[in-house]
Amino acid sequence: MEWVVVVSVLVMTILSLLRVNVIIAIIAAAITAGLMSGLNTIESIEMLVSGMGGQASTALSYVLLGAFAVAISYTGITTILVNYLIRVLTGKKTMTLLAIAGVASLSQNLVPVHIAFIPILIPPLLKLFDDMKMDRRGVATALTFGLKAPYVMIPAGFGLLFHEAIVKGMEQSGVDITISESALSMLIPGSGMIVGLLIAVFITYRNNRESVPGAGGEVDFTAPKLEKIKFNKSHLLTLVAIVAALAVQLITENLIVGALTGLVLMFLLLVVPFNNGDKVVSDGISMMGTIAFVMLVASGFGKILTETGAVDALVEVSSGFLGNNKPLIAFILLLVGLVVTIGIGSSFGTIPILAALYVPICIAAGFSPMATATLIGTAGALGDAGSPASDSTLGPTSGLNADGKHHHIWDTCVPTFIHFNIPLFIFGWIGAIIL
Repeated sequence: MEWVVVVSVLVMTILSLLRVNVIIAIIAAAITAGLMSGLNTIESIEMLVSGMGGQASTALSYVLLGAFAVAISYTGITTILVNYLIRVLTGKKTMTLLAIAGVASLSQNLVPVHIAFIPILIPPLLKLFDDMKMDRRGVATALTFGLKAPYVMIPAGFGLLFHEAIVKGMEQSGVDITISESALSMLIPGSGMIVGLLIAVFITYRNNRESVPGAGGEVDFTAPKLEKIKFNKSHLLTLVAIVAALAVQLITENLIVGALTGLVLMFLLLVVPFNNGDKVVSDGISMMGTIAFVMLVASGFGKILTETGAVDALVEVSSGFLGNNKPLIAFILLLVGLVVTIGIGSSFGTIPILAALYVPICIAAGFSPMATATLIGTAGALGDAGSPASDSTLGPTSGLNADGKHHHIWDTCVPTFIHFNIPLFIFGWIGAIIL
């Protein structure tokens, strides 16, 4: 039973590397896990479907945030940002990558639209990237950093949800810890991501690279024409809607309510005409629907792994023979987290699972509450970058492959895995030992 997780994740990874569609790869991995656990094909599929509701709230929030992002772009405020970036960053590859990482970071805490901004912001910049012969793998790495590092280290926006999941998971297993302590415990692992970003920007992807047409599939692409727009009243009201969406999300701790608030305000303030409502929502669904559905299927895969006891068995076997050797236990638990999260593709979705399994082991081994939080948070974050099913990789690909020149696995998943999972693992392991 302990090999179910490993084998099924390998199936998904190999199929993805062979350029099989990620949804098909996840379904194949789920069926593999079900068959190895004693279920037949029909039972495996039924359990997969029944588990898809586990990420329904997340999927709905993504669709609504997509509509909110479309509404924001309707005002032209993103065009102002793109024009500014093009004017300031042309010919400056390193600054461009750092600026993209910074803009992406705002999407997690300040303007909680997560990946919804990417299909709006990145496609207009693709010609600039090609003119500068910029390595798009570096852009993917910068985007994934911004989508991941802020919520790992900062308890606001998506970060609040992440650290609340850690706190609640530990409390359910009898260990009390505050959100601020949880955030502090993740500063060391998060620092590893900063190191990974700097390596990618200044070493790995600093050289010129020609984009390959058709690398990500043949598509019809016409570069968006950018008009010169001056800041006006509509843009000011858009900022009001953004601030209100953030405030409501923080107060209610609910992304759906926050997204709805921002979207409704865009209409009430007449920033977006009422008669454009259908188009805004449909465009938001079109932009985010595929990613939302991948998250749903990944949730079903996660249910098969947990309901059959595969994850539990893997953790027990991995830790049962280690005694009280803290460095070795931390290493094994992080390795398990990496395997599990790559399979499920969601750090938020794996935190409750890992907390229930890790806390008893950490208590028995004598880990402090903050060290335990470090292990849970790092193990949950591990694999999110680099997973074919993760929104942290699907999002960057959705923008960078608008012209068919960017492959999801080789140009997004592999680079982000190398530059973020490896330092996360090392720094998380160090943090768990010294805290």
